[in-house]
Amino acid sequence: MFFVAERRRSRWPFKARSALAMFAPPICRRSRRNPSRSELFFVDGRLVGSDEDGGSSANIAASGASHWTERACRARQSNNSYPSGVTETTLLAARPASVGAMLLRRVEASSSKEAFRYVENDRWVSLNWLQIKDKAFELAAGLLALGIEPEDRVAIASSTRMSWILADIAIMCAAGATTTIYPSTQHQDVCYVLADSQSKVIFAEDELQVSKVLDHLDELPELTTIVQIDGKVDHPKVIGWADLEELGRDHLAAHSTAVEDVIQAIEPEDLATLIYTSGTTGRPKGVRLVQDCWTYEGAAVEAYDIITPEDVQYLWLPLSHVFGKALIAIQLYIGFTTAVDGRIDKIVENLAEVQPTFMCGAPRIFEKVRARVMTTASHGVRAKIFDWAFGVGRKVSPMRLAGQQPSGLLAVQHAVAERLVFSKIKTRMGGNINFFVSGSAALNREVQEWFHAAGLLILEGYGLTETSAATCVNNPRATRFGTVGPPVPGSQVKIADDGEILIKGPGVMRGYHNLPEATAEALNDGWFATGDIGELDENGYLRITDRKKDLIKTSGGKYVAPQKVEGVLKAACPYVSQVLVHGEGRKYATALITVDAEAIEGWAKEQRLSYSTIEELATSREVHDLIEDFIEQANQSLERWETIKKFEILPSEFSVDEGEVTPSLKIRRKTVEEKYADVLNSMYDSD
Repeated sequence: MFFVAERRRSRWPFKARSALAMFAPPICRRSRRNPSRSELFFVDGRLVGSDEDGGSSANIAASGASHWTERACRARQSNNSYPSGVTETTLLAARPASVGAMLLRRVEASSSKEAFRYVENDRWVSLNWLQIKDKAFELAAGLLALGIEPEDRVAIASSTRMSWILADIAIMCAAGATTTIYPSTQHQDVCYVLADSQSKVIFAEDELQVSKVLDHLDELPELTTIVQIDGKVDHPKVIGWADLEELGRDHLAAHSTAVEDVIQAIEPEDLATLIYTSGTTGRPKGVRLVQDCWTYEGAAVEAYDIITPEDVQYLWLPLSHVFGKALIAIQLYIGFTTAVDGRIDKIVENLAEVQPTFMCGAPRIFEKVRARVMTTASHGVRAKIFDWAFGVGRKVSPMRLAGQQPSGLLAVQHAVAERLVFSKIKTRMGGNINFFVSGSAALNREVQEWFHAAGLLILEGYGLTETSAATCVNNPRATRFGTVGPPVPGSQVKIADDGEILIKGPGVMRGYHNLPEATAEALNDGWFATGDIGELDENGYLRITDRKKDLIKTSGGKYVAPQKVEGVLKAACPYVSQVLVHGEGRKYATALITVDAEAIEGWAKEQRLSYSTIEELATSREVHDLIEDFIEQANQSLERWETIKKFEILPSEFSVDEGEVTPSLKIRRKTVEEKYADVLNSMYDSD
C-alpha cells in the first residue's frame, strides 16, 4: 500500500475540532483507487514517479506540510527571502549550492545578530554572524595556503567547542571535506580513519590528540599538517591555531577574494563530509555526505517550521556525530543562536544560565534527568506531593496533545501541581524550553510521557549517518508519542516486505568511501536500506521497532525486540544505567545490567549501607534485591516471552574505552556478549 501526502491550507493559531486537524504534518492516507499497488507515490501533493522495487506490500510516506511552509513564508516576507505564494517544493529548491554559500547568505541577512556564544575563561562570550564569517575565512584561507584543494579531506579530532565549529565551517569554505573523529577514538582507529580518508590536514584538540597522529605518521603519507587547537607540540608537522590564522591573513592580504572565489566554484554534489560510522561490529565505514546533503537539511527543517531565527539552542552533542553536525547546518540556514559547551557535567548548570528554547540530546540524557528527579523525591511528604502532581500531569497530558486545556477542578489541581513541582523542574531546564529533541537511539515512551506530564515536550526524531541525521521528526503541534514523526519535507520513507525501513531523499549519502560493494548493498535505486525495522501508521508517522540484526529468536520460536525490553526496564528503574537483553536460541530472555553510580550511592546512603567501592555496592545482595523488584514490575508490561527471567548486575558500566559501547553510546552487543559469555551462560546452566 502507499500513502499520499494530503495538503492543508490551514492557518494557525485558530480553533479547530482537534489538534491533529489543526496541526497535522502531511496527513498521509491510503489510495482508495488501488490500495494493493505501490508503484505510484506522491511528494508535496504531486506525483513524482514510480516505485517498482518496493513490492506490493510496501508502505510509503511522503513529506508535505504546506501550511507550515505558508506560515514560514509569511514570517519571512519582511526580509524578502522568498516571494509571495512560494510552495514547499520551491522553498527546498531555493537552497544555496554549498555550506559556504549558506554562510554568506546568513551574513547578508543578519550580520550583526548573535550567532554563537561559548565559554572562555569561565564566562560566556558571544560572536555575531559577521565575526563567524571573518574567523572562518581566516582559517579557510590558511587551509588554502597549506594547499587544500576541492574535496581534499581535513580531519577534526576534538570535543564539542567553538573552535570545532569554526574549523568545520572553514574547511567547507575552502571546498575541503571534513573528516570527523571522536576525541575518544583509540590511536589505531584514528590512524585507520586518517589513512582511509587520505586526510591531508587534521585539527587536533590537544597534546593527546596530536600524539595519536604522531605515533602513526609512517602510515599516513598523505598527511602534511597537524593544527593543534590548544598549545603546540614541538614537531615539524605541527602548527598552532594562531599559526593557521596568520597564514590565512597573509593569504588574504595577497588574494583578498580567495575564499569567496572558492565558494563560488563549489558544486552541490562536491564532497563535504566523511563521517565514519561507529558501527557495533567491524571497521567503521566512511559515509560520503555532499554539500547538498547539508543545505537540504537546513532547508527541510526551515520548511518544517518548528525552529525560528529567534530561538536559542543549547548544544553539547558530539560534533563528530552526524546529529551534532546537522545542527550546525540547520543553524546556518535558519539563523538561530547557539550556546556551545560540550562538557556533559555542565548541562544542567548551563541550561539554567543560558535559558535556551530548545536542546537536542540522546535518550540517555533524558533518562538521567528523570532518574535524578525521581530519586530525590522518593520518600516522605515530598514523594506524596510528587506522585500526586504527576498523577494530575498524566491526566492533563493527553488533553494538551489533543489541543485542549483542563477545566474545573482538574485545572485548579494542575495549577497547584505546576507551582509545587513542575515549575521547579522547568526552572532547572532554564525556564524557556519549547521542546527537546531526542535522537541517535530509541526514546522510551514512558520517559517521554513523564516529561510531558511535567509540561516539557520531547520530540523524538530519526535518521542515520547515511541520511544526514534528520529524516523524520515529530512536530510540537502534532506530536505522537511512540513514533519518530513523519518524514521531513523532501524525504520519503517506505517499509519493505520484511519490515525494513527504506529512505530516499537529498539527505541520503552518496556512498561509502572506498567501499563500492557495501554501497551497492545499502543503496538500491536511491533507496537506502537502514537496517532498522519499523512501520508507518495510518497518518504516515514512523514507528521504529528494532534493529533488523538485533531481533532475538528464542528456542521456542518467539521473537523478542531487545531495544523494546531494554527501554521498559530502564524506564521502570531509576537506578539502572544500561541494559543488554540476551536470549538468541535460548529458552528465555535474560539481562546484563549496570547501575547508575550516583543514583545507587544516593540510595545506599539512605539505607545506611556500608561499602568500600561502587563495584562492591553494585554487586551486593541489597542492590540485586532492589533491582529485582523493579524488574518484576517491568515484566508486567511485557509479553510472556519477552519477560526477563534472570539477570546479573555488572560491577561497572559499559565503556567506550573497553570497546563495549560506541562513541555515540550504543552497546556493541556482540562484543559485550563475548566478553560476558560466562556470566550469560551461568543464567542458563541449571536448565
